[in-house]
Amino acid sequence: MDLTLIVVLVILLALFFDFTNGFHDTANAMATPIATGAMRPKVAVALAAVLNLIGAFLSTEVAKTISGGIIKEGDGGVQITPTLIFAGLVGAIVWNMVTWLFGLPSSSSHALFGGLIGAAIIGAGIQSVDFLVVLDKVILPAVIAPFTAGVVAWSATKLAYWITRRYDGRPDGRGGFRYGQIFSSSLVALAHGTNDAQKTMGVITLTLIAAGIQPTGSGPETWVVIACALAIALGTYSGGWRIIRTLGRGLTEVKPAQGFAAETSTAATILASSHLGFALSTTQVASGSVIGSGLGRRGSSVRWGTAGRIAIGWALTLPSAAIVGAVAALVADVGPIGVVIDTLVGAAVVTYIFWRASRNRVTSENAVKPVPLQGKSEVAASGKAVKIEKVKPLKRPRRESA
Repeated sequence: MDLTLIVVLVILLALFFDFTNGFHDTANAMATPIATGAMRPKVAVALAAVLNLIGAFLSTEVAKTISGGIIKEGDGGVQITPTLIFAGLVGAIVWNMVTWLFGLPSSSSHALFGGLIGAAIIGAGIQSVDFLVVLDKVILPAVIAPFTAGVVAWSATKLAYWITRRYDGRPDGRGGFRYGQIFSSSLVALAHGTNDAQKTMGVITLTLIAAGIQPTGSGPETWVVIACALAIALGTYSGGWRIIRTLGRGLTEVKPAQGFAAETSTAATILASSHLGFALSTTQVASGSVIGSGLGRRGSSVRWGTAGRIAIGWALTLPSAAIVGAVAALVADVGPIGVVIDTLVGAAVVTYIFWRASRNRVTSENAVKPVPLQGKSEVAASGKAVKIEKVKPLKRPRRESA
């Protein structure tokens, strides 16, 4: 197949992956504010889309990790071909769509890494993968980041309820945190754009380097940054209602103070990791924060069955996407007809998944029903967050009759 044609095909496929990343990961920022009623669903995803777009322009460190770190290319390494990158993207997209269908907040990042690694091993040999970079920049952050975010969210939730303990028993509960959630969830959306859009930038840059269009070791071009920013923003705006339902209600009942604590913890972890060039999963960080905030509020409960399903999805993502990417690479190795077969099969799988999803649609109307703040039930729930000693009221002396 003509080199220019395969490069164009890879770029288009990479942008489609970026789009799926957007609607797959919208829940990371907006599940909790939607669940608590801090923002209306459509307003929330629109705000997330705009901030994803802005965030994509803030850094390119993660893009450099992917374009010149995980897969060796250029001088001193193995030259991975655009065809293999194409096969890796097929693996990533297929796994992303499967987990979206079942509402599992799996890692789009790990799906991408898995697909690329599987395709590279089949097409260029195991030596084409820098496993030290994979361990340092992908595996270790995947283990450490969710735990760290969970601990920070647990501590922040405890602190939030301790500081506001004077509100226990009042009709408004802790509804003021809903306004704080607008800021904190916006910060998560900005961080998500900063981290996740860069992964597609890295893939496109890797393709251009592999094709000899761009020099080895160079960063993403301006047009690549703009295209990836727009793709992830459009995907985010389309909403990921199935996964929003899982994170917004499936793990724990989220109250405004919890949501604020979880979102702040998520944003801090992602922004710090982006600065260090760690290509971590924003989904894993968000899930860890939601679980931590659920444990931090006394009287709340975490649905460990759902958490277990999510953990299994995390564990399966990288190897599963690698297997699909490897199979796609084997087929693509046949020649142009193999690339055509991969394209047709991938399109058929995506179409089937969308058809299956349409039979049980999850929309902004039925994804998450926010819990109203008015009423005694909300006051009671907020009061369970911290242990309050009950003080018996003093008896007033009776007035003597005249």
